[in-house]
Amino acid sequence: MQTIRAADTNEVDKLIFREVDNDRKVVLQLEKKLFDYINQDVFRENNGIQLLEYDRELSVFKDRLHELQISFPPSYPYSEDSSQGKQYMNTRCPAWCDRILMSYSAKDLILKPENDEKAVVYDNIGPNVCMGDHKPVFLSFQIAAGAGKPIANKHKCCVVQ
Repeated sequence: MQTIRAADTNEVDKLIFREVDNDRKVVLQLEKKLFDYINQDVFRENNGIQLLEYDRELSVFKDRLHELQISFPPSYPYSEDSSQGKQYMNTRCPAWCDRILMSYSAKDLILKPENDEKAVVYDNIGPNVCMGDHKPVFLSFQIAAGAGKPIANKHKCCVVQ
């Protein structure tokens, strides 16, 4: 690792990581608004799932909020070039910035045993298409009418549809 500091403030301006051998080829370069990694495929291979262990922002909410298992690649920062729908920009480290969180009671409604678990889909939109710097995510599920309302099916005057 090479550290480059600003001459006037001595603050770290840039970090450069090089291979030990292979002519000390630059593997990663970090600076303000720059994340230049040699192999962006690591974020797409197996949807980047092996990197989820470093995704810890939501851990402080784990007792109050739930997220379904992520099975899509990091949703930000994608290139805004319309011909590069799968390419990340080199401005930030790719991350799962677009998420759907829910209360535990909502999770229980969505994942009820009588619901078809395969009918629940948590994914991104337009994986191969340029959609701006974020890939939107969606949560699709089926839920029974009146679910979550214990007295909803007990009205004698009407039929729940």
